[in-house]
Parts: sequence; C-alpha cells; structure tokens
Amino acid sequence: MDVLAGLLEGPRARGAFMMRALFDPPWSVRIADEAPLSVMVMVRGDAWITPADGSPAQRIRPGDLAIARGPDHYTCAGEPDTAPFAEVLPGQRCAPLDGAPVARYRDLGPRAWGERRDASVEMLIGTYQMRGEITGRLLDALPPLLVLPGEVWQCPLTPLVADEIGKDEPGQAVVLDRLLDLLLIAALRAWFSRPEAAAPAWYRAMGDPVVGSALRLLQDDPAHPWTIAALAQKTGVSRAALARRFAELVGEPPMTYLTNWRLALAADLLRDTDLTIGSIARRIGYGSAFALSGAFKRVYGVSPQEHRVGAAA
Repeated sequence: MDVLAGLLEGPRARGAFMMRALFDPPWSVRIADEAPLSVMVMVRGDAWITPADGSPAQRIRPGDLAIARGPDHYTCAGEPDTAPFAEVLPGQRCAPLDGAPVARYRDLGPRAWGERRDASVEMLIGTYQMRGEITGRLLDALPPLLVLPGEVWQCPLTPLVADEIGKDEPGQAVVLDRLLDLLLIAALRAWFSRPEAAAPAWYRAMGDPVVGSALRLLQDDPAHPWTIAALAQKTGVSRAALARRFAELVGEPPMTYLTNWRLALAADLLRDTDLTIGSIARRIGYGSAFALSGAFKRVYGVSPQEHRVGAAA
C-alpha cells in the first residue's frame, strides 16, 4: 500500500458536526469541544486561530483552510486580542461568555450559527466527533494546527460543501460525512506535499533508498514473519547497517515499528469491520487471537474487544 494512501484511508466521519459560522466584528469564540479534529474553510472575511497552549496565532483568509487537532482548546476571532463572546463545549453545546442575558450568537437555520446570515465573516466548519473516526496514525502525523493558504489550496470540493451544508434533505447527514472525509483527505494530501509540513519521521524516511524500501516491505505485507535478517537481505545491506539507519531515520527499531504498524491496522479493522479477532490476528501477522490480545492491551491499554465496543459506542 502507498504510504500516503495508508495514512489517509482512515477518516470515516459518522454524524459529523457541520456548520456555517457567521459573524460581524468584533467577534471571538473559544473552542473547547475537545473533538479529535476540526476542518475550517474561510469563505469571506478573516479569522485568527489562537491555540490555548501559547503557540502563535495563525491568520486565515478567504480560500484558506485550517485543521485543528484536539483535544486541545483554541480561539477563533476576528482579531487575536478579542476576548471570546461564546464557548463551544463538548457535544457542540454553546454557552455565552459576555455576561449578556441573551446570547449574542444563535441558530440561523439549518447548520448555520452566528449573528446574521449575511454577516461579513463566513466560515465553513466540519468536526469529527469521536477519536475512532480518525486513525491514531493520522492524528499522530499532524501538528496541533496547520493552515493551507488559498494559493496552494484549490479544491473543487469547497463550493460543494458550501452548497450542501445548508440543505436539510433525506440522507443529508451521510452526504456531509463523506464530503468532510474527502475535504480532509484532499487537504492533507496538499499539506504533506508542502516543504514546511512537519511530517512524521517514518514518512520522511520513505525517501531513503534503504529505509524506505524496508518500510514499504513492512507496510505492504505486515503478516509476513519479518526478521531483521530478512529485511536486510531484501534491502541489500547488513543487519547492523539496516538496524542503525532505520533507528536513526524512523526513531525506533524495525521490529518495534512493525509491531506498532500491525496494532494500528488491528485497531482500524476492529473499528471498521466485523472480522473476528482471530481473523484480524492472522491478517496482520499474529498466530492467534490470544497473541494479538496480549500485544494490543500492552500498547492500547484495553483488549481488542473493549476497543471495538468503545469505537462502536
């Protein structure tokens, strides 16, 4: 499997929160919903996104796209020093913060929220509600906040999302779920191609002729009984040279990477399929359900069955 395809095949929104946010200056909203991932596209006006961890605020203009990784909080505002008027809490509950008896922002029709429908600022927002909808491999590969400028981010999906987000027709939630998945995948594909993208070490290592070859072997056939000796023979170097170079570029030994890759695949299969734990174990290179369960619990802290039940919930 192509490494980027393997990373991006995971998003599976289920009842994603989709909204058109509409504001007039001054405006500011604190986002504390702790959702695993949110995608924001500016339609008109400007916004500043300020992470709560003290990282510098980033500005997004019309056509720009931002991706915020949870559960960290952040503030969206017309100006970075404007105090929030409202707070978005878990479950997408909105609470006023300005002390007014009536909230400044309100529902404005299907999937629209803010001050008025023709406000000077418009932002399209899509939020994944549960971590299980986004693979841990993908979340680990992303910074807390990334911004794609409009000049490098041109996607025909944006007008379609803008058109569909306000509709209230049968099956509309499913349509919006799939549009959000496609929007995220297109944005991440564009971002990973950028030189400033802080891609994970294993992603950057794919360009190395030796380590990249070893990574592709492990990812393409995780069920194979790989050893350092077998990988070294396939890549044409000594075991010591492969182990040293792999650890330098990827940050962990080859067999540790293989274990984590197998378990990440197991987590996805547990979430997205009805395969038995034994079937999943054989598919990813474990001899039995018992062996997979022991390794899975050591890394994830829960059994495969508990993970499946939690993802379904």
